[in-house]
Amino acid sequence: MNIVVVGLSHHTAPLEIREKLAFDANGIERPLRELVAIPDVEEGLIVSTCNRVEVYAVARDIAAGIARIKRFLADFHYIPYDGVEPHLYGYHGKNAVRHVFRVAASLDSMVVGEPQILGQIKAAYGYAAEYGTSGLILNRFLHKAFSVAKRIRTETRIASSAVSVAFAAVELARKIFDDLSDKTVMLIGAGEMGELAARHFLNAGVRGVMVTNRTFERGERLAAEFGGRAIRFEDLFDHLHKADIILSTTGAPHHIIVPWDLEEVIRRRKRRPMFFIDIAVPRDIDPAVNELENVYLYNTDDLQGVVESNLEQRRREAAKAEEIVTAEVGHFQGWLSSLQVVPIVVALRSRFEEIRRAELAKTLAAWKDLPPDGEKRLEALTSAITAKLLHTPTSVLKRTDQGNQTDRYLDALRNLFDLSVEVPPAGAEPDFGDLEE
Repeated sequence: MNIVVVGLSHHTAPLEIREKLAFDANGIERPLRELVAIPDVEEGLIVSTCNRVEVYAVARDIAAGIARIKRFLADFHYIPYDGVEPHLYGYHGKNAVRHVFRVAASLDSMVVGEPQILGQIKAAYGYAAEYGTSGLILNRFLHKAFSVAKRIRTETRIASSAVSVAFAAVELARKIFDDLSDKTVMLIGAGEMGELAARHFLNAGVRGVMVTNRTFERGERLAAEFGGRAIRFEDLFDHLHKADIILSTTGAPHHIIVPWDLEEVIRRRKRRPMFFIDIAVPRDIDPAVNELENVYLYNTDDLQGVVESNLEQRRREAAKAEEIVTAEVGHFQGWLSSLQVVPIVVALRSRFEEIRRAELAKTLAAWKDLPPDGEKRLEALTSAITAKLLHTPTSVLKRTDQGNQTDRYLDALRNLFDLSVEVPPAGAEPDFGDLEE
């Protein structure tokens, strides 16, 4: 019952390697069934995203399980093993648990704190549950990973600030306007960054979007995508007063908006604030615009400064998240160890109790002049001796920080006392109960 993780990510493999090992969610049943058909693999699921391909599995033998899963990844995709193996990593035990907790909490993501990976792992787990390739251990393991990710998002601010230039624009707009629900966005030009920022503003709940572009047909198509209105480029200043937030991203070689262009616009707006975001290089908007009353102008450098500040905040919050992961790894390892330890301790105590009762019965049968309370005293004495003999091994086995040492102890006890131990049934929640002594 060893948890193993095998895979590659943006840390270890370029895109051209990652895409060769990617799995299609629509056809995930076959690889899942082939995965759990591998000797030594008892449970398994597959996580496949643009930045990582990973197998989470329960293996009877750690080394053999990791080696065979690596081979499976190459063989399933008909890729030479030697070309893939250098990019693959394999974790087991506590390191595997820590890795998955960090991935689920987006601490291992290209952008720390991004929320998509948790949903992707949940989807992968859903497929494994649907096709019956996950069991007692992976079920508990993945649910724990989900709760760890939730705890980190609740107790830290790791995902609370913008770390893209496009979304930073939304964050700044909120600081200026507070409520965006009654605000209109004007997109000048059809640049990719401006389009992305406009989508972020729509997701943030702005009232509407206007689009103007030198090629009117392109502006019409983009406005239709946004559910907005297209404005002819030559009519820009006839409609600019209707916009509260202006995103400019043209390829013009000179300024297309200068201070005197805005005098009539500001008058028609009755001096209500305007927020200009100039993402163009060279700049579309004369920096002198920022000197006008109730006009706020930010360019790419300003937005990048916000991003860098937010990234630093996320790095600080990530340190708090790592502490949570460490604590939760210990808790889960304790549960995992109990799956193996409790049945062994129960079997060991049963064996000692069997021997104690047999020897006590022999003694009582041969003791003809036993005092009236003698049997009760012998019962107490032998029980106390048995409990004291078992106390130290039970305490040692219950420690969760021994790594592979616990497995060696368990194997030794099985062999030394010829213990037969049943595997816990699916759904069982082993605990130490009255083994706390």
